[in-house]
Amino acid sequence: MKHLALMSAAALTACAIAFMPLCAGRADEEADPVFGIKMPAGYRDWRLISVAHEAGKLDDLRAVLGNDIAIEAYRAGKSEFPDGAIIARLAWAYTSSEENNKVFGQPQSFVAGPPKEGAQFMVKDAKKYAATGGWGFAQFNDGKPLADEAVIKACFPCHEPAKAHDFVFTRYAP
Repeated sequence: MKHLALMSAAALTACAIAFMPLCAGRADEEADPVFGIKMPAGYRDWRLISVAHEAGKLDDLRAVLGNDIAIEAYRAGKSEFPDGAIIARLAWAYTSSEENNKVFGQPQSFVAGPPKEGAQFMVKDAKKYAATGGWGFAQFNDGKPLADEAVIKACFPCHEPAKAHDFVFTRYAP
């Protein structure tokens, strides 16, 4: 019985140690310096809203994810998102896949390369973020909030042209 208890304790310890890296980017970490937003726990498990290839200066592949509140608003076709909606943008370098191109016999395959510009979030709270259309903005690089306040403060002016869609560019891809 003592042997079984020691094995159980060792297994629990091993699981805890193995789980520690997965905790990076949890909501209990640092908040961004402008809006006070913390990286939402479990955001990588949120549902997909859309994907895009941004050309030009951005030149990236991106996935836009939403928490349950955002997804429900998208699916209901709401023109305004309710408080608590969070939208995440993840982006990667737009990289040609030589391996895939060999299979296809021509250059045609592009894949997600290294991450670009961290994880970006829009958090809806109409009262708290009234000055910015009800949205707070944040960016996290390697789980740490972006310290460049000028970049974060530039988010809302960039989103102003999408005012008719509650300042959100991305449409739901059913």
